[in-house]
Amino acid sequence: MKRVAFVPIRLNSQRVEGKNLRELGGQPLMTYILKTLAAADNIDEVYVYCSNPAIKELLPEGVKFLQRDSRLDSNTTLGAEIYDAFISEVEADIYILAHATSPFIRTATIADAIEKVQSGGYDSAFSAKREQSFAWYEGKPLNYSPTHVPRTQDLEAVYIETSAFFIFRREVWLNAKRRIGSTPYMAVTDRIESMDIDNPDDFTLAEAIVAAGLHK
Repeated sequence: MKRVAFVPIRLNSQRVEGKNLRELGGQPLMTYILKTLAAADNIDEVYVYCSNPAIKELLPEGVKFLQRDSRLDSNTTLGAEIYDAFISEVEADIYILAHATSPFIRTATIADAIEKVQSGGYDSAFSAKREQSFAWYEGKPLNYSPTHVPRTQDLEAVYIETSAFFIFRREVWLNAKRRIGSTPYMAVTDRIESMDIDNPDDFTLAEAIVAAGLHK
């Protein structure tokens, strides 16, 4: 069974300029997730999927470069278009889609989720954070009634996808074009692992986490 990880990298980030190559703790942001993936014993190949070959000199050992069409760098490009293009070029039984914006996800977390999918009990897996807070959606409370406000610790938890990883069998994508299948495993991550760099404030927080050594 072949297991392939890929990290789509775009150099023209809109919200945080140069985000994927911006230095975090003395190394480019993207190297965190790449090193994490390369350290997993149950991943056979790790790819960076990027249109600019100049990025090759920055890749950690064990990471391959695959050049994608520059048309996929458009601000209107959907993630599904990128995943479809990669899967059409690299054949595998299980794909691990990961993102550079989640630098603190741990190798053990990813490896365990791969094992869950490989075992046959699940057709996919994804990372998520647990929120036990008073949540609202479309103007209505999601997990409690305003007429009976429970203790916070008694609230029903809400789980929110993070962008750290999505793991799926090849047939899940080919048959349904989905990165989460019908029988997914949810890998619940802690606050540090759940960190997603989406704006300048997030990057500032990530720098503080690295400076304090909390990511180790």
